[in-house]
Amino acid sequence: MFFKKKPKIEQPMTPEEFSRYTDKQVSDPDIKRFHVKNDSIEIIKYKKRKRLLSIIIASVVFVLLVLWIISMLLTQWGDLIISVDSYAGKKGIIISEDPEFNTYTHKLSAQQVKDVTNITYTWLPTDLDTSANGSHNGKNYVAYTFYCKNNGQEALDYEAYLEVTGVAKSADEAVRVMVYKNGEPAIYGKAAFDDRNTAETDCTMFETDKRVMTTRSEGFEVDQVDKYTIVIWAEGNDPECIDDIRGGHVRLRMLFEVDDEDDEKPFGAGVFN
Repeated sequence: MFFKKKPKIEQPMTPEEFSRYTDKQVSDPDIKRFHVKNDSIEIIKYKKRKRLLSIIIASVVFVLLVLWIISMLLTQWGDLIISVDSYAGKKGIIISEDPEFNTYTHKLSAQQVKDVTNITYTWLPTDLDTSANGSHNGKNYVAYTFYCKNNGQEALDYEAYLEVTGVAKSADEAVRVMVYKNGEPAIYGKAAFDDRNTAETDCTMFETDKRVMTTRSEGFEVDQVDKYTIVIWAEGNDPECIDDIRGGHVRLRMLFEVDDEDDEKPFGAGVFN
């Protein structure tokens, strides 16, 4: 007689048996190495992803910060800046929109003119140098009047440089800058586009590609005042006043310097360029 073997019934693992099995896995060197290796790879991948994400976030924040700073500077500075260098300021050179100098500073900023179109010199008012102080822009031109004074203890020699500090769409090719000094006007423009050694017919040529003009006052006595009016417009009669410069801009800065006898650097040696 044959007896049928009872089928083996799998008994569920008890908590004690499961604990011993798990301990064996951890204690087994091969199993342990396998888990540690996989965990290490995952940790390295996680750290790389975290580092990459940090770099991306930092880069985005930096770019946004730079754009914000540029935006603030352009908004604050406008199209024309007048400033006095540190040594000239120490020697007593001050500037103001007020001819009485009830308030004064070492930096002034003209207001912007937006959405301008080209005009011509004959369209400008004839009293630009006498009508107002500070910003007195027209619809299509910048006009700014200010004063420079020797507020120091001795007579000085100073020079002032007007230079282009920013250009878009080659708008400086058609710009005109008129500078009144103590009532005497002079008009400046870039050289003719087809002949860089020849001035346009209606103006004096820029001194360099970026420097508009230089003025000098010698023996500038204590309490003496020089008056300046600067006018900027796009000259419609200039051959380079074409549609390509539409939407462009020109920004300028005028810097006042005093000769430093202890400094071997000549006037204007390190102004903007």
